[in-house]
Amino acid sequence: MRENAAGNLSWLAHKVNSGEIDTVLVGFPDHYGRLMGKRFEAEYFLEEVAQHGTHGCDYLLTTDMEMEPVQGYRFANWELGYGDFHLVPDLATLRPASWLEKSALVLCDLEDERTHRLIEVAPRTLLKRQLERARALGYTVMAASELEYYLYRVSYRQAQQQGYAGLEPAGYYLEDYHLLQGTREEPFTRTVRQHLKASGIPVENSKGEWGLGQHEVNVRYAEALEMADRHAIFKQCLKEVADSMGLSVTFMAKPHHGQAGSSCHIHLSLWKDGQNAFAGEEEYGPVRGSRVFGQFLAGWIAHTPDFMPFYAPTVNSYKRYEDGSWAPTRLAWSYDNRTAGFRVVGRGASLRIECRIGGADLNPYLALTAALASGLDGLEQGLTPPAIFQGDIYQARHLPRVPYTLGEAAEQFAASAFAKATLGEAAHEHYTHFFRSEWQAYNRAVTDWERKRYYERI
Repeated sequence: MRENAAGNLSWLAHKVNSGEIDTVLVGFPDHYGRLMGKRFEAEYFLEEVAQHGTHGCDYLLTTDMEMEPVQGYRFANWELGYGDFHLVPDLATLRPASWLEKSALVLCDLEDERTHRLIEVAPRTLLKRQLERARALGYTVMAASELEYYLYRVSYRQAQQQGYAGLEPAGYYLEDYHLLQGTREEPFTRTVRQHLKASGIPVENSKGEWGLGQHEVNVRYAEALEMADRHAIFKQCLKEVADSMGLSVTFMAKPHHGQAGSSCHIHLSLWKDGQNAFAGEEEYGPVRGSRVFGQFLAGWIAHTPDFMPFYAPTVNSYKRYEDGSWAPTRLAWSYDNRTAGFRVVGRGASLRIECRIGGADLNPYLALTAALASGLDGLEQGLTPPAIFQGDIYQARHLPRVPYTLGEAAEQFAASAFAKATLGEAAHEHYTHFFRSEWQAYNRAVTDWERKRYYERI
């Protein structure tokens, strides 16, 4: 994110006049966290779109992964005729998209065409509502999302033609922290690090992960809305750079049985008056933190079941939750313990909560919405966190477990009075239908596993 809206427009005008930028991508995140939108001639963007916005079909918040409009939504449907909503550029997000030729990118909020109110079911709106709650309590929310992914030496087109089977990973042995194996992937990884940095997304580091061809690029933490925007642009950048190099990356939570899943660890802390509000002297086992820290942690843990589909939104998400797999399966917290769903790290000004439950397939706007809604309720209700757990949480069978399937998680979300009260009835109904529709689509599908198992031998 650059300094301010006016400064960003001046920057863009200079780049357009010098011929360095001729295209502006105008986008917004959909349910899945994918960026949808249009490309504009840069001069037209400066003359019209920057001030007046543009339009998009409201069916884009009712589609499935295949872009088919799903029926059953009140927000948009055939009876209502699938009209438009208004895309309003958030000019503070305007930045170069350096991996694309002569291009800039800006993210938008969605407004109703008639009332000009924010669309209440839009993912970016949901997060902004929770940030307003935090600000009303005097807090700024700082966050980071650590995204893991798998890199393959085949293009997306080739992967599709192969039925996504037999894909050659970029690495051929487990490469966690392994510099030699990471060097083999460096032509891609260095390229994306440099493009992210040039596009206003500062990078800390990159490293190999535990799977074959699995890697991680860590982006610096930021205010929560900026972090969600960085996350969405990060994925767009990596996919498009891979595509341009004849490679492919996947952010599936569990692309392969028997290998590590890909996570999205969310780090979060509240700040007030330039200081970390989690810092303090109250004792939580070996952790020293404030009452704000304890109450926020308590709320986040307590309401995880209410919002589980916001952390694990796909059918594939739940195949990541295997004991002994580096993915958490139990709802507990600990200090610097990677078997815990909630891992507390840092001390004093760096104290923060790391939620390890989310997969790389999550929508960052929804996940941060869930985290804030849960933690802020802990503050408002004065909740006390459970006792710290020490040891191997995979063996703690008495602790509550994450759901086994998206279907189970969707029904918990649907039945949650807390989720309904937090999101509002319309948004809660909208996302209940979204997650149920995804689960139903899976249940109707006939898989390769079924054919291999039953075709001859049943």
